[in-house]
This record gives sequence, structure tokens and C-alpha cells, in this order.
Amino acid sequence: MILNVADLTHGFGDRAIFTDVSFRLLKGEHIGLIGANGEGKSTFMNIVTGKLMPDEGKVEWAKNVRVGYLDQHAALEAGMTIGDVLRSAFSYLYELECRMTELFEAMAEASPEEMESIMEESGTIQDMLTNNDFYIIDAKVDEIARAFGLAELGLSRDVTELSGGQRTKLLLAKLLLEKPDILLLDEPTNYLDENHIEWLKRYLMEYENAFVLISHDMEFLNSVVNIIYHMENQKLTRYVGNYEKFKEVYEVQTAQLEAAYRRQQKEIGELKDFVARNKARVATRNMAMSRQKKLDKMDVIELAAKKPKPEFNFLEARAAGKVIFETSDLVLGYDKDKPLSKPINLRMERGEKIALTGTNGIGKTTFLKSVLGLIPPLSGRAILGDYLYKGYFEQEIKAGENTCIEEIWEEFPSKTQYEVRAALAKCGLTTKHIESKVRVLSGGEQAKVRLCKLINRESNILLLDEPTNHLDTDAKEELKRALIAYRGAILLVCHEPEFYGDVVDKVWNLEEWSRLV
Repeated sequence: MILNVADLTHGFGDRAIFTDVSFRLLKGEHIGLIGANGEGKSTFMNIVTGKLMPDEGKVEWAKNVRVGYLDQHAALEAGMTIGDVLRSAFSYLYELECRMTELFEAMAEASPEEMESIMEESGTIQDMLTNNDFYIIDAKVDEIARAFGLAELGLSRDVTELSGGQRTKLLLAKLLLEKPDILLLDEPTNYLDENHIEWLKRYLMEYENAFVLISHDMEFLNSVVNIIYHMENQKLTRYVGNYEKFKEVYEVQTAQLEAAYRRQQKEIGELKDFVARNKARVATRNMAMSRQKKLDKMDVIELAAKKPKPEFNFLEARAAGKVIFETSDLVLGYDKDKPLSKPINLRMERGEKIALTGTNGIGKTTFLKSVLGLIPPLSGRAILGDYLYKGYFEQEIKAGENTCIEEIWEEFPSKTQYEVRAALAKCGLTTKHIESKVRVLSGGEQAKVRLCKLINRESNILLLDEPTNHLDTDAKEELKRALIAYRGAILLVCHEPEFYGDVVDKVWNLEEWSRLV
């Protein structure tokens, strides 16, 4: 057994996340860790990697297991370059090389016995350096940088200049260079473009070691896992098979439990009724007491509380003018010497629904921000049409200290507390979430708070930058339904064709105007 988790209990404040859960990871298992937003998947990863101490329970790793963790919240520090991050995958080898240097220096004054010990240790280190490709590190770094499209950005590029997708690629490339015994992947497909999602899918399908994968991309998950752990109502349940198999078994189990619950409730009602009618009569008192005993001993079935399902209905403003925006020789970028695009001439009209696609770092977010006037283009211009009521969903926003209620109230000060709570509840958030600070919520719950702002403001053009990242299956399906029903225009950045395919009537692939491909 590689990892054994027993009797794990954890919570935040008065909100329980897990109660007495168990988990095991065996050699060669490809595990999918699934559950709705806020069920505690990332918290679980933080506990097993030692970043977070559980309230109760134990986490035991097998000896000498090297764990690689791709964390959706990992921060890259300013001043580090792409090359620095990739080479840091070999930090333990650089430390061994330093130890080797110390040993060589110690040889000058060593006694014969010490010399024998030094030669033995330095021989072991030499073998480790050779076996772990220490002498071809630069070639390995170059190779993976090319595979992930990082080489053309330049290995000396500062990590703070990277887009969300480029950051994910960099962390993933570093992880694969580390060659860990176990991979822990927290939503690795977020921000990745379609080509690299496909690449990662093939890599994981052929991966010989064990991994644990958190993902809301069910098609991706289904292709690569052979065990599912389902997180729901503070419990963790193991299922053998891929996601489709889990769904079949889970639906049957849920239907059986609900049928047993209904049967038992009917029986309880009949027993209580009999006891109430017969306990006072001498002739039937013993029968009534016997039924009361049966009631007292009964193991009552409890159905798990149903999670609130989100409802997204966008408020629509008056119709926009015929033209939403038009670009005239628009060149994207931040540095005149390194433009992201050739001149772009595009026009969007009222009611059109368009997906914006292309590889990571190509300028999709930059295009949205240039059209909105949030950043200036390098040259050319974007002309906005008349009577526009814009709704903008940003890819990432740093959460502050506000509670969810305060966050919505700041945006809509005229709403009553009841109206604010009702608006958040409609987006699938429970009372405990609503009263929590936004920053302690999961990525999916934070996205629901931001969607709450968006749906409650009248709009006739939605500009959405990767809105499906972090959202669970229910929320994704509801967002798709709402966008199909929306009568305004939509410009959508998204890397999931199965999501945007039903929503849009046109696709703009920015690679056609890129200087990077």
C-alpha cells in the first residue's frame, strides 16, 4: 500500500468537511477524486501532502515514496524565470552534487578508514546522479519546454508574465521532470488548451505509476482513471471502474436507498399509528408495547440532505445597437517589440454567440480586455457599439476579506439582506458558505459568487473568460442551459468544446492572427 488514510475528521469553524473517512492508494491505481464544489477535495489533497493537519485521524505513506503535487493554487514568485522553475525539479540532485564536492574536499585530510567511507558514499552519489540524468539536465529541460510550448516564450521569461494556462503548463512540466513515484493532480486541465489536454490525457493513460486526479472534466476523467472516490456529505466512498461505471452504480444505489427509505417510513407510520390507538386498551396493550419495542430498535434510514442545485438566469437589458464591437487593425500585446498578434479586423453583431479559442498565451484574455478598453492595444483600436450593457467574468480574481454577503452587497447596496441571501442561495451556496469569507471557499464556490454578481446585473453582451474552470458538473450544465437561453450576445473563452459547442454559433481561433504560432 502506497498511502493509507484512516479515521480522518476535519472541519473549518463549525463547518465539518470530513467525518471519520478512510482512503487507500495501491500500486498502479489511477484514482479520480470527485464531488461537488466545496465537498473538500483540495482540502483532502492538502492533508495527505502534509500542508494541513487534520483534526483527527492518521495519514501514512509508504517509506521512500516521492510525491509530486500539482496544486491549482500554487504560487510562482516574481523574479523566477521559466528555466529556474524547470531546473528546480532537480534541486535534490544539485544538493547531492554539493555533497559530492564536500566529500572531494574532505579527501585531502582523510585517514585511510575515512577515505574508504568517503569513496563508498561518493560512489553511491555518483550512481544516483548518473541514473537520474543529472548530466543531461539542460537537454531534459529543453525537451520538455518544447513539448509544452514554453521554449518559444524563452526560458529567461519571468513567471509573472505568464497567462493562467502557461502557468499550469509550467507547473505540470516541472512535475513531470521530477519523475515522482506518485502524481497528485488538482484540476490539471483548468486553463490548458485543447492540444495540451489531449497530450496530458495520453500521458496519464500510459502512466505506469499511481496517481490521484481531481477533475470536473468528466470526459477527461473517464478516459484515464480506474478507481473513483466520491466525496459527498462528509463521507468518502470507493468505486471500482471509470466515471461512467461509477455513475451507473451510484444511481442504482441512490434509487435503492430512496425506495428502502419510503418503505421504512410507511412501516414507521403504521407502527406509530397502531401504538397510539392501542396502548391505552388493556386487551391490546402488550401488542402495542411489542410494536413500540420494534420502533425503538429500528435502524432508521436517513437520506443525505440534497445539495442545493444552482439556478443561473441572466437579467437581460434592452437590445444593443446592431454592432457590438468592431476592431480596426487591432494589435494585441504589452511590449511593442513583442506583439502577440498581427492586425485583427473582426466585427461582432447583436445576438451573436462566439467562442474564442487558441493555445495558451496567445492573447485570448488580452483580446477581451482590449475590446473592453481595460488595456490599450499596441496599435489599432476596438470600437464599441451603442447601448451596450456589459457583463464581464474575469478568469481570476484575488479574493479579499469580504464575506459572500458583503461581496454581493457592495455590488448591489439597495438589496435587503434577505434578497442578497436568496440570490446567493440560487447560485447553489448553502447558509454556511454564504456567511463565510470568500477566500476560504473552494475555487468552484468562489466562481458561483462571481456568477451571482453577473446574473443579477442587466446585460446585453456577456464577455466570459474561462467561466467553467472549477465548476462542478451540476453548475456547468446549468450555466450552459442559461447561456443557450440568453438572448444577448456572448463572447466566450473556453477550452471545453463539449461545453461551448452547444452555446455558440461561431468560433474565432486566435491562432489565425497570432505571431506566436
